[in-house]
Amino acid sequence: MRGTVDGFTHGPAILALAFLVACLGAAVGLRCAIRPSRTARTGRPRETRTGGPRATRKGRPSGTVRLLLGALSVGFGIWIMHHVAITGFSVVEAPLSRDRPHVLIGLVVVVVMAGVGLFVVGYRGATRMALITGGALTGLGIASTHYLGMAGIRFQGHFTYETPLVVLSVLIAATAATAALRAALSTRTLLSGLGAGVMMALAVTGMHYTGMAALGVQLQPGVPSVVSADPPAD
Repeated sequence: MRGTVDGFTHGPAILALAFLVACLGAAVGLRCAIRPSRTARTGRPRETRTGGPRATRKGRPSGTVRLLLGALSVGFGIWIMHHVAITGFSVVEAPLSRDRPHVLIGLVVVVVMAGVGLFVVGYRGATRMALITGGALTGLGIASTHYLGMAGIRFQGHFTYETPLVVLSVLIAATAATAALRAALSTRTLLSGLGAGVMMALAVTGMHYTGMAALGVQLQPGVPSVVSADPPAD
């Protein structure tokens, strides 16, 4: 028996909140990680307006530390966005529960993949290959935390997915993440940094809701939850 999915149990406010969380996490993380990495890559200190080198501040975090902080900020923003959005998800005919290991694994995966993506772009610069690689890794991290989180939902039945929409969701995440990384490299002001954060938030929310559009529910009372790659035949 097919179940009825409600993706907005608490109304559109959940969508707005999830987008805001992803935007803030990405804006802070991108600004924190990419510009220091770029400075470390060139090996030159930033200059003052008069043309002289700016002295390094004592106690200032190293590029590696800031890269780590950036990965944590971006990763946590993506992970929290997913779990904020999923609070609005329900199956009308069945109560849902969460499997904690899947949730935590999703967090680790997205932080690591976002960190590698930031490292590649921060240290290699705005080359085509670096942007494609960094964007693809970050996009895969976004998709991984989403589908791991969904795999951790337990109910009497199983989810099914439409493969074309799943592929589209991953492409949306990778494309928008690439655009966000490219924008972050050219960041000069707080406003442009927020623009990069908005692009990353679009990657996360676009991937999430496209992935949810691919979702179907097959109810099987008394049977533990499993996941199928294809929708059941009518």
